[in-house]
Amino acid sequence: VVVDKGLDEADDHIVELVHKDDIVITGDIPLAARCLDEGAHVLGHKGRPLTPENVGESLATRQLLSQLRDQGIMMGGPPPFAPKDRSLFLQQLDQMVNTIQRDTP
Repeated sequence: VVVDKGLDEADDHIVELVHKDDIVITGDIPLAARCLDEGAHVLGHKGRPLTPENVGESLATRQLLSQLRDQGIMMGGPPPFAPKDRSLFLQQLDQMVNTIQRDTP
């Protein structure tokens, strides 16, 4: 799908399509929060589940790190993807799928 150019156009399109119990995989915390509001399950690309209980903390951390980078206090981004990240991701994805299947009539 190709969306219009513009800030958050792709995110807006994803949120329009997402439904309750869909699984969204993203490293974009604001998008994750919007998908959670729609009832979706969200998994970070490194295997960390995002939930309504922890997404606020993730948004705050994202904002703090952005400010530190803007001020030149902190440079660089997150550590590179590691084999343990792949293992955790697959484990958490399997758990999400099984939870949705178990809880869906």
